[in-house]
Amino acid sequence: MAETETKSGLNIRSAEKEDIPLIFEFVKGIAEFENLSHLVTATEETLEESMFGEKRYAEVFFAELNEVPVGFTVFFHNFSTFVGKQGLYIEDIFVKPGFRGKGIGKAMFMHCVKLAKERNCGRMEWAVLDWNPAREFYEYFGAGPVDGWHIYRMGADKFESALEK
Repeated sequence: MAETETKSGLNIRSAEKEDIPLIFEFVKGIAEFENLSHLVTATEETLEESMFGEKRYAEVFFAELNEVPVGFTVFFHNFSTFVGKQGLYIEDIFVKPGFRGKGIGKAMFMHCVKLAKERNCGRMEWAVLDWNPAREFYEYFGAGPVDGWHIYRMGADKFESALEK
């Protein structure tokens, strides 16, 4: 993924292995914003292995305003049997509070749309907390919640007990 100059002073660039501390800083920032800091168990080491190890499970890009990192996006590919194609799943889009309202989130979201189109994805998906005002932003572009579906999650701490049932 090459760098993309989006508008005056705003640049989108792919993360490099050397960016692991910055990625971790953004992970902690979004966790704090979502009031979920207590759930962060990631470390710089686990992020490095998952994003730059032998098998890469996620990709990251940064939004930089005048060469200062002000936002990041984490995404990965999933697969839809119904569509028969890969999809692009956005795990996180986060803009530092002091830089919101400047079109940075839009630029990062549009970068995801561009990547999904270039990679021939059948769809893009993501989850949004019910209180997050970003829901209106996504709906403006034509996205919406999926009626009749709920997100379920099983943490690694439940794997063993599930296997015993």
